[in-house]
Order: sequence, then structure tokens, then C-alpha cells
Amino acid sequence: MSTSDFRADWAQKDFYKELGVAKDASADDIKKAYRKLARANHPDSNPGDSAQSKAKHDKFKAVAEAYDVIGDPEKRKKYDEMRSLYGGGFRGGYSGGGFPGGGEAGFDLNDLLRERTAAGGGFGDMFGDLFGGGRGGRTRRTRAQKGQDVESTATIGFTEALDGVTVSLRLTSDSACPDCKGTGGKPGTKPHVCPECDGAGFVVASAGGAFSINETCPRCGGRQLVYDEPCPTCQGSGRGVAARTIQARIPAGVKDGQRIRLRGKGAPGEHGGPAGDLYVTVKVRPHRLFGRKDDNLTLDVPVSFDELTLGAEIKLPTLGGAPVTLKIPAGTPNGRTFRVRGRGAPKSDGTRGDLLATVEVQVPAAVDGPAREAIEAYRASMAGKPLRSRLFED
Repeated sequence: MSTSDFRADWAQKDFYKELGVAKDASADDIKKAYRKLARANHPDSNPGDSAQSKAKHDKFKAVAEAYDVIGDPEKRKKYDEMRSLYGGGFRGGYSGGGFPGGGEAGFDLNDLLRERTAAGGGFGDMFGDLFGGGRGGRTRRTRAQKGQDVESTATIGFTEALDGVTVSLRLTSDSACPDCKGTGGKPGTKPHVCPECDGAGFVVASAGGAFSINETCPRCGGRQLVYDEPCPTCQGSGRGVAARTIQARIPAGVKDGQRIRLRGKGAPGEHGGPAGDLYVTVKVRPHRLFGRKDDNLTLDVPVSFDELTLGAEIKLPTLGGAPVTLKIPAGTPNGRTFRVRGRGAPKSDGTRGDLLATVEVQVPAAVDGPAREAIEAYRASMAGKPLRSRLFED
């Protein structure tokens, strides 16, 4: 059957009846009817090779074809105009009488379809836009596809992690071929419905026994349409590589190794689909003094033996703020951690964690003069109180 004959055959189909709606049904009513029938007849809901399953599969394709036309306002208008012409007596391949206004003249609808008005439009354009060329004379709306997610890494400073920072990221991602715009076809050529899946975008494969699964069509890759001449740039894949630089905001309080999701910053979508997401793994450079434990900052504080023994008041630095005074009680053991509230990392609720200061005794490498005499006197005074006596108790 030729393309033009197939168009005539389609023109005599009643897509409103296929969806079970009236000719003056609203767009919402058409959508509801399609969704109801699609759910009931989808191959996923009717697996297997039984006669009933095959009938459901055929019904699913039929309602999809119907909705493809009358579910689109512009196509619906052209379809209604075409149905009106056919109702008035036009028939493809007919030669003889039958003009709506009467009279006798030999004509062929196929010739009429090829005619154009002086303005560049005409029946050829109307039917071509509605049904296109290729197998079955049909075109299908290609499914919108979300763009791929992209992974990246950002290395920032310690204080930048606490305060938040905007960084520039150079991204390379899979994208639509710049020459064919993702269609996979040679620019300037027209597609036709994939003969492998009949435009469904998937094929039903047996999974053993009575089970079957839907697989992406190996020929069209799920795009529903194929080209006889592939794009020479991407070899028909429709894909290319795009490089771009974006500005990404790293939120305050981010931790080393944390993975941040930035919605819509990934690869562009296809056929009107949304962009993918960008996942940024943050690496935080260590600080010269401070460390981090959850929402708290940590600080190792060098102290002397006499400061722990006799007590002292010492100054501590804070990150991005004025120093604070820490009071060390007499007899403080080495390694004790003091908490300075509100001087840590920012939290998600707007408050800050604490500063955890751990005191560590620093032993001088060498002493002489009065300092040595004082230490020797101390040793003599403690000779009767051996520290390790408990190690030898039974």
C-alpha cells in the first residue's frame, strides 16, 4: 500500500470512537479517556502471548495513535478538517464526480494532497503535518526524556566549607548531537515510523514460559522514529559531548566527602524533557589549626605542666571571630577537652556548634639553670609517692 493510500485509510478512521469520546469532547476528557484505556491495555499490565494479551496490545497501539492526533490541538483541528472533506465526498484515488458542490471532474486525492496554495500551504501541508511520511504515513510525538545526571568534584577551603562558597565547575556531559539535534538522522532528511516496533519505542520479548517483558527497541533506541540516512557526525546515535562551565553554590556547613545534589544542573533533556541533576562531591582542605567533628570544631591546645597543676587562664583562637578566654582549673589532667559553646560550625537551623579544645602538655626538649633546679627539687619532693606503684600490686 502506498503512503498516500495509507493516508486515505487513516483519514477514514474515527479516533474519537477509538477513545470513546464525543467529537466535541474537551481536551481534559480526551486525556482522561486515553489514560484510562492506556492503563487497561498497556503491555506491562497484560504480559504473555495469549490471544487476549495480543488484543490488548493492539488496542493499546490504537488508542495511542488516536491520542497522538486528537490529543494535540493543532493536529486535532487538521484532522477534523480532513474528516469533513472526506464526509463531503472526497476519496483517495477516485476519478469522476463527487465534488461537494456538484459537477463532474476526474481527480485523484493523491494529486490534491500534493497541491499547494500560492501562500505555500494547502492540503499537502495539512495532511503532511498531520500524518507525515514513511511507513503508515504517521508521525509520533517522541517521548520527552530527562537529561543524564552528571558527577563532579569540588575542592574548597576549610573556612569556605563553613561559610558556603560559589565555585566554577567545568562539566563534560552527554548531550544531543549539535548537527542532527539528537534525532540521529542526516540533517535535511525526514524520518519514518520504526518498522521494528511500529513506533511504540519498545518491543515485547519472551522471558520464558508465559512471561514477557518490554525492551527498548534495538533499532530506534526508543525514539520511535528512524532515518534511512544516519547523521554523519554522530553515526546515527543522536548523541554528542558538550562542555560547559557553571557556577555552583556550595551551602554553608558542608562536610568533607559530602555529596550535594543540584537539581536541573545536569545534562539537557531531550524533546522537551527536563535537565538532569548535578551531583557534586565536596573535598575540604584541612585547616592549619582546626579540625571538625560533626557540627563542632576541634582544637589541640598546648599547655605546660604547671598550668595544669596550678591552674591558669589562657587565650584560645576562634575561626572567624575574636579570641576567647579559657579557665583551666588546678589539677586538670592532660588530654581533657573543654567545650566553648557557640564557636563551632554553622548548623542547618542557623545556630552554631561548639569549639572542643583539648589540652595537651608540651614537654620541653631541654632545660637548664633555675628551671632545671626547680624540676629536680620537685622530683625529690615526690620521691615517696611513686606513680607506678599500682602496676605491681597483686
